[in-house]
Amino acid sequence: MGIFTRLRDIVNSNINAMLDKAENPEKLLKMMIQEMEDTLIEIKAQCASAMAQSKTLGRAVTEARERAETWAGKARLAVEKSREDLAREALLEKRHYQERADALKAQQRDCDALVEQHQKDITQLEVKMGSVRDKQKMLVQRHAHAQTKKRAQENIRRADGNDVMVRVEGFEKRIDRMEAEADLVNYGRKPTLEQEFDRLAGDEELEKELEQLRAKVKTGGEKQA
Repeated sequence: MGIFTRLRDIVNSNINAMLDKAENPEKLLKMMIQEMEDTLIEIKAQCASAMAQSKTLGRAVTEARERAETWAGKARLAVEKSREDLAREALLEKRHYQERADALKAQQRDCDALVEQHQKDITQLEVKMGSVRDKQKMLVQRHAHAQTKKRAQENIRRADGNDVMVRVEGFEKRIDRMEAEADLVNYGRKPTLEQEFDRLAGDEELEKELEQLRAKVKTGGEKQA
């Protein structure tokens, strides 16, 4: 069973109110659009049929009027030839085709009015479909945003869990151990010959500086004496 019973239901429908009441708005919008598309196809087919019928009626009107003019000419000819009996018959034929032309023209006017109404219905329906499609796009975007937000919140909750913190602390301990092992690589290793000479040079400089300090102290003591 369709959502709408007729075109007027679609055009006059309150989409927002229908969505507020729907358990599954996204599914409802898809159904609305499908039904609108089906209705639009049907109306366009009816409009095309009415337009074709109007053209057919137009040709029939033109033909009937031409036949009426032909019989009018024959009536004049009969009068000129003093054949009033034939003129009377010709005038009856003329009247017949005139009446036919008038009747066909009335049908064509009704058909044109129907075409105009179909065109208005198509315009209104397309506007309504555009509105529903916009709502569908917005709903899809909101749904995607909600899903992303939900995943983000779940990731945050998982990150706040004890299991994550325990793993982080484990990583920190492993790094501390690796750094300690690196510090112990050169611990207790015998100095190289070059390192020994560098140390002797350093000791010599230190001795010179110590000797200078002793001399200053001694000189200062002598002055005081």
